[in-house]
Amino acid sequence: MSTAREQPIFSTRAHVFQIDPATKRNWIPAGKHALTVSYFYDATRNVYRIISIGGAKAIINSTVTPNMTFTKTSQKFGQWADSRANTVYGLGFASEQHLTQFAEKFQEVKEAARLAREKSQDGGELTSPALGLTAHQVPPSPLVSANGPGDEKLFRSQSADVPGPAERERLKKMLSEGSVGEVQWEAEFFALQDSNNKLAGALREANAAAAQWRQQLEAQRAEAERLRQRVAELEAQAAAEPPSVSEKEGPGQSLEQLEALVQTKDQEIQTLKSQTGGPREAVDTTEREETQQKVQDLETRNAELEHQLRATERSLEEARAERERARAEVGRAAQLLDVRLFELSELREGLARLAEGTP
Repeated sequence: MSTAREQPIFSTRAHVFQIDPATKRNWIPAGKHALTVSYFYDATRNVYRIISIGGAKAIINSTVTPNMTFTKTSQKFGQWADSRANTVYGLGFASEQHLTQFAEKFQEVKEAARLAREKSQDGGELTSPALGLTAHQVPPSPLVSANGPGDEKLFRSQSADVPGPAERERLKKMLSEGSVGEVQWEAEFFALQDSNNKLAGALREANAAAAQWRQQLEAQRAEAERLRQRVAELEAQAAAEPPSVSEKEGPGQSLEQLEALVQTKDQEIQTLKSQTGGPREAVDTTEREETQQKVQDLETRNAELEHQLRATERSLEEARAERERARAEVGRAAQLLDVRLFELSELREGLARLAEGTP
């Protein structure tokens, strides 16, 4: 089995397509997900093949020949035609780099196939296209099947000479089945290796995320402590707020007195005006001037009292607004603290689940 075993030389992942045999224009996807596409080298037959396994069947089984050409049709898509399979294969890659690597490997394999053909022609050896064996090569006897060590079967030729047609067909079928089984094993191996790499990457990302979450947890703890201190300060300020407001309400309590004083002064003004409006003959000029001066003084005093009244009202409104702002800020701080505490609890649960899920 070791002489007939195909060795993988390059593998990648891509979305596999085949040309629609009816229209020869539309692409038919081989599956919903990307598949492993590999180059294999058969040392026995000295041929190179591109193989992709989907489920239990071979999606691509294309033997590379010197006449093949791999064409890049876009930054992430390439195609080649296989005349033996009478179809055109297309591959969609995740990045332009993967497409370039596959195309370069295609050129290398194509050149190697050309050199192998020239060497075979120069050597003058007759090669059997069915078995890939030269005329002077005789299949070893006994020949072990490629079905695995648990299902080993011994096959012996019916004569010591070159096998007959029936024996050749049987050997051909046996080698083909063994090759497909090996390809499936190799594909499963690469799939498991890819899955292992993904799991290792996910574990590294999880560890990095856990470290980042720990840092965020420490930062949120510090922020929560700062918010607690701020809430305590605001509560202390809110507790100390009512006495200061009552002190500010002291001038507010004197509003009634100021209004009464204004009314009294208005009455005095009206009285003085009525007195000045009497017979001019009975009022002395000096008293009239004094009365007018008093009226002006009273009006000035009245304006001052009104100004004080408005200032007191403004200070009272400002005190009330400040108290409402303080209450609103305390409420927002309390809500923010609740949100932070809820996030901390969720973060703890997430870390606990991550710790349980990490092997």
